[in-house]
Amino acid sequence: MNHTTKLSVNINKIATLRNSRGGNNPDVLKSAVAIERFGADGITVHPRPDERHIRYSDVREIRKIITTEFNIEGNCREQKFIDLVLETRPHQVTLVPDDLGQITSDHGWDTIKNKAYLTEMISVFKKAGIRVSIFVDPVVEMVEGAAATGTDRIELYTEGYASAFLRNPQQSVIPYLAAATTAKALGLGLNAGHDLDLHNLKFFKQHIPWLDEVSIGHALISDALYLGLENTVQLYKRQLHI
Repeated sequence: MNHTTKLSVNINKIATLRNSRGGNNPDVLKSAVAIERFGADGITVHPRPDERHIRYSDVREIRKIITTEFNIEGNCREQKFIDLVLETRPHQVTLVPDDLGQITSDHGWDTIKNKAYLTEMISVFKKAGIRVSIFVDPVVEMVEGAAATGTDRIELYTEGYASAFLRNPQQSVIPYLAAATTAKALGLGLNAGHDLDLHNLKFFKQHIPWLDEVSIGHALISDALYLGLENTVQLYKRQLHI
C-alpha cells in the first residue's frame, strides 16, 4: 500500500510579489484558499523578523481560514516567533536555525550541540498541542540527536539532493535514504523540503516511500507562472502518488 505523502505549499513567494509593489495584489489569503482548493494538503509560511515576505499579520489571518494543515517555519531563537506560534497554534511548527537576515534556509540544526536548547523549545510547543518538526541535514548522527530531543518529526534539508540529482540521481539520494531509514527506526515522522521540484520529487519519493510531507514553495510558485497555479499543484501531487 502506498504511503500518502502530503504536499504543503509554501506561499512566501506570493507574499514577496505582493510586498514588491505595495497594496494587496496578489492577495495572500485568497491564494492560500485557492491552493487548498486546488488540492494541496497544507499551507506553509516562514515569517522572518524583517517581514520581507510573509508578515506576522498574514499568519494570524491565514490561520483563521485554513481548512487543511498549517505549518509555520521559523527561528525559535526569536521570542516574537515563539509568541506567534503559541498564539496561532498551527498544526505543526518547523524549527529552522536561520541567522538574522538570511536569504533562505541553508543548513539544519546541530542536534547534538543544541540538544538541551531544542529539548526545551520542543517541550514548549508540544505542551501547547503543536506537532514539532526540526530541520536537519541528511546525517545519521544528526537524526539520532533529533530523536533525543523529543521532536515528533524531522524535516530533511534537501538542497544537497537537488543539486547532486542533476549529475547523479542514484548517488544523490544515498545520504537521504540513510537518514530517513534511521528516522523511521527511531519512530520519527519524516518531512522534506528545499529545492524539490517537478524533476526530482518523484525520484525522492520512490526511494523514501514512507515520507510524510514535503514543503515546496519557490519551485512550485515559479512553475505556476508557466503552467498555472491549479495545474501546478496537481502536477506536484502526482509526483507523490506513485
